[in-house]
Amino acid sequence: MKERVSAYAAAGVDTEAGDRAVELMKAAVGRTLGADVVGGVGGFAGMVDASALREFQRPLLATSTDGVGTKIAIARALDVHDTIGQDLVGMVVDDIAVVGARPLLMTDYIACGRVDPERIADVVRGVARACEFVGVPLLGGETAEHPGLMAPDDYDVAGAATGVVEADEALGPERVEAGDVVLAIASSGLHSNGYSLVRRIVAESGWPLDRDVPEFGRTLGEELLEPTRLYSPLCLEVSGRVHAFSHVTGGGLAANLARVVPAGMRASIDRSSIEVPAVFSVVRELGGVAWEDLEDTLNMGVGMVAVLAEEEVDAVVAASAACGCAAWPIGAVAEDVDAGAGAASRALAGSAAGPGALRAAASERVVAGTKGVHGGTVRVFGAYS
Repeated sequence: MKERVSAYAAAGVDTEAGDRAVELMKAAVGRTLGADVVGGVGGFAGMVDASALREFQRPLLATSTDGVGTKIAIARALDVHDTIGQDLVGMVVDDIAVVGARPLLMTDYIACGRVDPERIADVVRGVARACEFVGVPLLGGETAEHPGLMAPDDYDVAGAATGVVEADEALGPERVEAGDVVLAIASSGLHSNGYSLVRRIVAESGWPLDRDVPEFGRTLGEELLEPTRLYSPLCLEVSGRVHAFSHVTGGGLAANLARVVPAGMRASIDRSSIEVPAVFSVVRELGGVAWEDLEDTLNMGVGMVAVLAEEEVDAVVAASAACGCAAWPIGAVAEDVDAGAGAASRALAGSAAGPGALRAAASERVVAGTKGVHGGTVRVFGAYS
């Protein structure tokens, strides 16, 4: 007699594998659940006790959603899946920390062609480990199996977080003033942006992921899979000293900084103050990429930016160092004398920079109007060190 197979399993969806994945990840998720969480793993909806919000005069809820992008292709190629979760938390939770919001909860979503319980559990363990580090409960999630739509080993991840900030403590461009310092906070590497460009360069170079790269002190694949640095604990610790943060994600340093520069002001950034980490110079040289393309795509070693009064710089640099992260001034904010001249978005003054030596001359650029924000401008000048 033939063993009975459910119609759903015959269609390619294995609900038992999904249940096994939940059991494997359950302990890691449980460690993120604090006293404010009502219920446990497995409910239809996650619940958090929001009674503390009664203490706020005017609580503002902040929310963000994001994914990891094509960095997942590196994880699949190396069969290492427990770091992608940290990338996800960094992309989501740090986006709400930039407005000074304390994270209240996070959820995640994994779509895959076939549920591999161990692989799915590895991904979620990474998410949970990062959530535990930044102090946010992983309150719910979903794993969706999409046979016929995705290849068996394909998967993608996304997440969302919600936080809260007192209205008069929220950070943003309205707090930024002329004379403020632009403080760079170091990235841990490429983070999770620009991997479509990076992967194309690596593929065309013929370099295998297991190639040892002396500049990295490890293999190419290990460097490319380095997780995104988590900034939210630092951001929340120093938020009272800062006027605005800018999370340097897709679009690079200038485009993201422009989002928090108020109209009528200009932030000027000196490239020579940024010592470009090895991974960025190797990628540039390997692909022969023009400087402007690189800095419009990658973070160039600056993963977060704080805009703050000069007298607060030393304290924030010290707090950052205590978190194991370098921070240093890279520029300043001033009134924009050209504000009425209609500076074009991503305008280039002078000749465009092209591939060449690391200290090749780079063009002066003025960036504005990015991500739908029409505020101030960012001027970038000098050459990377």
